[in-house]
This record gives sequence, structure tokens and C-alpha cells, in this order.
Amino acid sequence: MRGLEDMETVDLMDNLKSLQFEQGVQEEETPWLFLQSRSRGLMIQACAHAAFFCRLLRALRKMDGSTSVSMLPSEEEEEDPYKKPSKRDLKVGIIGGGRLGKQLALVLLHWASIPAQSLHISTRRPETLNDLQKMGIQCFYHNCFLVEWANLVFLCCLPSQLPHICLEINTRLAKSCIVYSLVTAVPLPRLKQLLCHPTILRPQYQCAENYIDIWGSNEDIRSALQDPEIVQATSPYSTNGGITLNIRWLAAVFYAALNICTLREIPYQQGLKVLSDLCLSVHPQTCGKDKTNCPRFTVTDFVNQAFANTLNPSNVFPWFDLITVQLKETPFSQHLGKSVILQEHLTVLYSASFGISLSQETEEEKEGEEEEEAPGPQS
Repeated sequence: MRGLEDMETVDLMDNLKSLQFEQGVQEEETPWLFLQSRSRGLMIQACAHAAFFCRLLRALRKMDGSTSVSMLPSEEEEEDPYKKPSKRDLKVGIIGGGRLGKQLALVLLHWASIPAQSLHISTRRPETLNDLQKMGIQCFYHNCFLVEWANLVFLCCLPSQLPHICLEINTRLAKSCIVYSLVTAVPLPRLKQLLCHPTILRPQYQCAENYIDIWGSNEDIRSALQDPEIVQATSPYSTNGGITLNIRWLAAVFYAALNICTLREIPYQQGLKVLSDLCLSVHPQTCGKDKTNCPRFTVTDFVNQAFANTLNPSNVFPWFDLITVQLKETPFSQHLGKSVILQEHLTVLYSASFGISLSQETEEEKEGEEEEEAPGPQS
């Protein structure tokens, strides 16, 4: 089977400056060249955040009473990125096989560890995706089949195509299926109207007028995410690279995670513990050796005190409307904005999920160090 290493993109014009894009631009048009790097930066951000979200959902779906899960890359994943998926593995569908859809598929394979057999693409021209099909990804043109099969569906189509696609699939979407829109021209209220579906995520990005271009020129997004500087620039709290993410997206990511716990009928206290263990077990250097002040998720981080008082230990969280979460302030979006220590933990987790160390230390590593430092028996 063809591996990811065979998919490297080679720029044949790298040393032929007279044939490069910039050489054909008139002098008066030169100031607009920044739009090219901005477009690339937006695509890198979109793919990176999608990969982080998939890692979280995949870990939650695979957990059970006897198996611990992690969002961090494992040696097993690195050795066999095309292993056979388990029954609980996340099933991801992509509608749209253009430039964004293809790049997203490669990023999800490599950086989200989605098995090729758990990734399907629906596009009007599946014959153009031969390389992806050789890697084990099913490519076809059947949007309804895709959304009925998938747990998570990415919309990577053109804005003009979206109304027809939504009309086609809106009656086939299960309540638990998450729709993740990368069609930036269509806002959330319009998406909700088109899909009649509350479980939709749509990241919103803000571009600064003046910024330092760190995004490079390589069109291979998967390879770009090997660069620590680029990964750190895509972190949800980062302003490097001139592109910032609306933090309500991050709030929606965690509410979506709680919906997974609700779907599996996990009591709310256990769900909070699972989420804390999964997302807050990697620590920034500022935590030092004493981890007693490190954050843990509590019920009032996600719901108001009045509702929390009505919950019994056996209760699950309610099903959260992800569109409402992204359009209004919520307890968790407020918590994300105020808690610096939580921001630091999530920043370290985000980078670690791409294999980038920010002096992080897992709880397991800490326990190992304590055992090594413990004094032996006195003679």
C-alpha cells in the first residue's frame, strides 16, 4: 500500500524564478501578494483545527471501562497509519474533493490518525482522487450514503453548491452526526436553516491587516504541520501569523465532547473526569512539580449553578446545541476567556497532539519520576 511518504509534493519551479507566480504580477499589484499567503494560512489553520477536533472525538469514542485513551500520538499510530479500524473508531466523511478536501484528507490520515478505511470522500469527480483511493480511502459521488455512514461530516464544497447539498442530505443526518463546515462564506444561522440540524461546527477566523508571513509557500499542508512554528501559530490562543480563531469554536469542541458522553449515557461526573484526564493531563512548565493547583473540569464550567443543582449523580449532561454555543456566550466560553492556567494547559495539549513539545510533562511521567526519586531502604 502506498504510504504517506510517497505523497510528497515537489515544487518543480522552486529554482526557476522566471516561471514562478510572483514573476507574472505587475508592480502595482505586488501589495496584494499577501493574499496568497493569507489563503494558505487559513487553509493550514482549518486543517490543523479539524485534526485536533478529530483526535478528541476519536479518543472519546474508543474509551471503555478497561482501556485508557490519549490524544497524543502513539508509536503504534506512527508505525501503521493504515491499520484496520476498530468498531468504535470515528467515521469521517468529506463532501468535496477539491484542493481543500484533498489536503484535509491527508492531514486527517497523518495528524488525526484516522484510518484510511474510516475516511470516505463524496465528490462529483471521484476519478480525480486516484492517489487517495490507492491509500485505501473510498471516493465516490453519493452524499446521502456518506452522511448516513459517517459520525462526522466535513463540508468542503463551493458556497454555490451548498444549498443543493444541504437539501439533499438534511433528512439523512442523524442527531448525533456532527457537521463541520469549512465553507466560510455561509454563516451558522444560514447553515442551520439549510440543514435543519443543530449539531454544526464552523470555525471563524479573523485576519489582521499587518502581520509577519510565517506560512511559507509549500502547498502540502500535511508537511507544513511538521514545522513547530506553524503548529504553534495555529494554536487556538495564538495571534502569530496574523490569523486568530474565535474562541467560541473551542467551547463548541468541548460541548461536542460532552455530547459524546451523553450519547454513551455516561453520568455527568464521570464524563467530566474523562474529559479532565484526556485534556488536562499534559502540563505546562509553569505548573512545576506541585500539580495540586492544575485545573480540572467542574459541572459549573459548562452549565449554570441553578441547573447544576438539579443534577443527580446518575444524570447525564443535556444535549448541547452547538450552534447556540457558537453564537452566544456560555459558561464554558467565559471560563476559557478568564482562566489563564486553563489556556496554558490547552495550548500545551494542542501542540503535543501534533508531536510538538512545549516542555510538557504528563501525569504518568511525573509519577515515574517520583518513584525514581523516592529514597531506598536505609542500610
